[in-house]
Amino acid sequence: MKVLIIEDEKNLSDSICQYLADENFLCEVADTFDTALEKISLYDYMCIILDINLPGGSGLELLKELKRNNKNDGVLIISARNSLDDKVFGLKAGADDYLSKPFHLPELSARVAAIIRRKSFNGNNIITFEELQLNLGEKTAIVNEHIIDLTRKEYDLLLYFISNKNKVISKSAIAEHICGDEMDLSGSYDFLYSHIKNLRKKLVQSGCPDYIRSVYGMGYKLSLS
Repeated sequence: MKVLIIEDEKNLSDSICQYLADENFLCEVADTFDTALEKISLYDYMCIILDINLPGGSGLELLKELKRNNKNDGVLIISARNSLDDKVFGLKAGADDYLSKPFHLPELSARVAAIIRRKSFNGNNIITFEELQLNLGEKTAIVNEHIIDLTRKEYDLLLYFISNKNKVISKSAIAEHICGDEMDLSGSYDFLYSHIKNLRKKLVQSGCPDYIRSVYGMGYKLSLS
């Protein structure tokens, strides 16, 4: 589950990134207004952690930009501004939640997870597709009451496919989703083919039909037929 951290205080940004990475989130970072604007224009995120005060501009302008472009990324504002008026203004501007600094990282992680559940999975912690069940809290995949031994990227892939079931997803979109900034360093999709091949094999071995279809010249699709 890909998250963008927009925060210019490096120590705080690094701490958030490390903690969320340990919780199996894929994190990208932007420390200026312009960098953040470029990222939200080019990519989609399950959740954006947004500081209001940034070099080069206001985080609230980034929030307005998201709304102008009808983007559905979840937004959690983090700010040293702790007044009721600031919170109300941020929420009315379109943020999904507001957390005042200083805060505890477990609370931040829990709020991010809650936003993702509300925005992407109708508030559910258990996502079901036929005999497949994904537990978002425990980050496990289950078929017929048995846990499938998936790597982190295989789990992320499966969650991404189920989130976009019956839709054709391009190879570039899948690769960018599971690798983030690292995708720019890759010269091919060989790593993606390997992850998808392993995921499909594990699903079939667990007794699950192969729902992941290759769509020639376009990408992949998870569907019943």
